[in-house]
Amino acid sequence: MGDTLKIFEIFKSIQGESSAAGKVCFFIRLAGCDLNCRWCDTPDALPRDSGNETTLESLVEAALASGAGMVEITGGEPLLQAATPELCRRLLDAGMEVLLETNGTEDISIIPPEVRVVMDCKCPSSGAERKTNPANFAEIKTKDELKFAILDHGDYRYASSLIKARGLADKAGEISFSPVVLPNGEGCDPAELAEWMIRDNATATLRPQLHKLIWPDGEPKTFLNN
Repeated sequence: MGDTLKIFEIFKSIQGESSAAGKVCFFIRLAGCDLNCRWCDTPDALPRDSGNETTLESLVEAALASGAGMVEITGGEPLLQAATPELCRRLLDAGMEVLLETNGTEDISIIPPEVRVVMDCKCPSSGAERKTNPANFAEIKTKDELKFAILDHGDYRYASSLIKARGLADKAGEISFSPVVLPNGEGCDPAELAEWMIRDNATATLRPQLHKLIWPDGEPKTFLNN
């Protein structure tokens, strides 16, 4: 196994999603993704060659130097790179709390069990709902989280049906519905999504992207040395 990864950026910020929202977190964003979701908010990270070859040792050192205590490995799609599980192990060995956000296309069973997996379950508006690896739903544990980005009522129906059909409310520790708004203004009104959830007694948590509420003009990257 190699000891380098293609890294798009590293930075320290406020966690904007998942049950850790609001906490200070160090982010390691890997380059390269196997999807091209309609509402992707980091399209510049999609090509593998958008990243710089970076050693695992230097990534762990940077994470520790940030003082954050929590680190999230994201992308792109981090599980497309073979050294990602080893990075997880080294960060855990260094005493950090580790989250890994994945689009669910790759096998999540290779991730060390101490890592909190945040799986982004693709809805129809993404154009990639059929790309999720269904075997991953059996691997989700109560420490893990599922996230559904909701653009419209069709997405909401899809997510609700999938949760029920696969019994996901009893598997994942947290299920989030995150309203999406496109640059052209099209999207899901959080108040309307809340009404749907109240009507249906939804088991998910309504979780708008906190970083976009704090920094509507763009998130500042306060620790960047890549």
